[in-house]
Amino acid sequence: MYSNEDYLLELLTEAQLVTAEEIDAIRGQLRGRESVVERLIGDNRVSEDQVAQVCAQSSSMEYIDLAHWPIPPDVFEKVPEDVAKRFRAVPVQDDGVYLTIAVADPLDFEVLDTLPHVLGREINPVVATLSAISQVIHQNYGGEVSDDAANESFTVVGSEGEEEVTADDAPIIKMVSSMLLESFKMRASDIHIEPMETTLRVRYRVDGKLVEIDNHPKKLHPAIIARIKVMSGTMSIAEKRLPQDGRIQIRVAGKEVDLRVSSVPSNHGESIVMRILDKTSLMLGLPELGFFSDDQATFEKLIRLPDGIILVTGPTGSGKTTTLYGCLNTINTSDRKIITVEDPVEYELPGINQVMVKTDIGMTFAAALRAMMRQAPNVIMLGEIRDAETAGIAIQAALTGHLVFSTLHTNDAPGAVARLADIGVKRFLVASAVRAIIAQRLVRKLCPKCKTSAILSDREMRTLKLDARQVAESDIRGPQGCEACREMGYKGRMGIFEMFKIDDEVRHLINQELTSPQLRRRARELGMRTLREDGIRKVLAGSTSASEVMRVTMSDSD
Repeated sequence: MYSNEDYLLELLTEAQLVTAEEIDAIRGQLRGRESVVERLIGDNRVSEDQVAQVCAQSSSMEYIDLAHWPIPPDVFEKVPEDVAKRFRAVPVQDDGVYLTIAVADPLDFEVLDTLPHVLGREINPVVATLSAISQVIHQNYGGEVSDDAANESFTVVGSEGEEEVTADDAPIIKMVSSMLLESFKMRASDIHIEPMETTLRVRYRVDGKLVEIDNHPKKLHPAIIARIKVMSGTMSIAEKRLPQDGRIQIRVAGKEVDLRVSSVPSNHGESIVMRILDKTSLMLGLPELGFFSDDQATFEKLIRLPDGIILVTGPTGSGKTTTLYGCLNTINTSDRKIITVEDPVEYELPGINQVMVKTDIGMTFAAALRAMMRQAPNVIMLGEIRDAETAGIAIQAALTGHLVFSTLHTNDAPGAVARLADIGVKRFLVASAVRAIIAQRLVRKLCPKCKTSAILSDREMRTLKLDARQVAESDIRGPQGCEACREMGYKGRMGIFEMFKIDDEVRHLINQELTSPQLRRRARELGMRTLREDGIRKVLAGSTSASEVMRVTMSDSD
């Protein structure tokens, strides 16, 4: 009946409509294809209306009672009979812009994704009970909705044309859909589908760590890859020799999620990586990024400056883009014009003008930045400073009254000065334009439900340079593992930061052309807290573990 029963049972448990003990007892009694939810409804432990309402609430959709909903007779012409039966969906209203469709299972995002293509219309999905939908179909189309309807053939219309999906393909569709939903529930950032010699390995990246989820028979590889390419709408199924990129947009539990798809040919077949971009993760304030109150106060002053460059540095995957978007969210007001140049635009931010780099037609970072300057912005965000031309224009923008945010790939904050010099920027311009450089890394947060008191080992004490008094006065915690964190001991990530403010004394040091180690030592003397030192503060506060900080800051020579 429902696309992911385990998730639905979690929702029913959270709504206190059923207990975990009742679910376990019913599982032991099931026969044949009957599901737990069907048995709960059949035993009158929950009503079908309650199940539909819980589904609707979790998906941020409206629940409607079809028995008391006036449906205009002509609206049924908008949805063919075979589509209504196959997708268990009926039209209830057409305002000329959106076709409102009642669906029985809002958790089945495959249906929600496919219907607009099949109907050629933008839809507004609402939720109704399956029995009510079946009744409407019977009264207006004739016949019943079969449990096997999803296994019949149907046509998916995409940018590459039409693709016939047959009964043989249906299990693959369900497998890919289940994979996407499960990765979202696990808060994964990436899905890796990797062909091995005899198997197909599936791994999720959860909180920065790759976790092996499943191994499928190698014979499923072509069908799974083909299904993902079809969902992207732009990737060629026939092309297996060259890398391809695509994008899939889905809706899960009421959230809009983008998947960036990358395929690369390997020695055992095409390898697929899908990067999951949850738009809600970018609506973060500075506290959610991991700033302590003192650093947050300093950082808020920096990002509210009228001009200058704020640089965020760190390796790929260290959360630089999230921090930049957090800054823009904080200062985004109606009296400021904010423009970004990105490659690509990963998230759409309301109220902000976003420009995507297209190097194949000459729309480079530098070209886009020059054009932006004619748009009279107050704030500019560059996805990355990659070359001398882009850096030079960014510095000129900063020196002419604009606030510029951007990123660099350097290991620490003082190293950004040498990096800018290496790509051809004069040091006196760096000293004049840059206001602050923030280096960052991501550490896993201890699961709040199961973290437990911990005792640091002698090695951890020595490595982190902690003494017994500091430890005694702190709340040291460690990972344990529970159902909430899937026995990992960690849930979510937070930033640790190294904040290098460029004041008059530092400008003088930059102009003296100090080496990066010299500049770093002087910055420490002036009060700069290193990545490891910020991590230690979060260990002492019980937010993360000592081993996690040591792992992430191994290159921190201090």
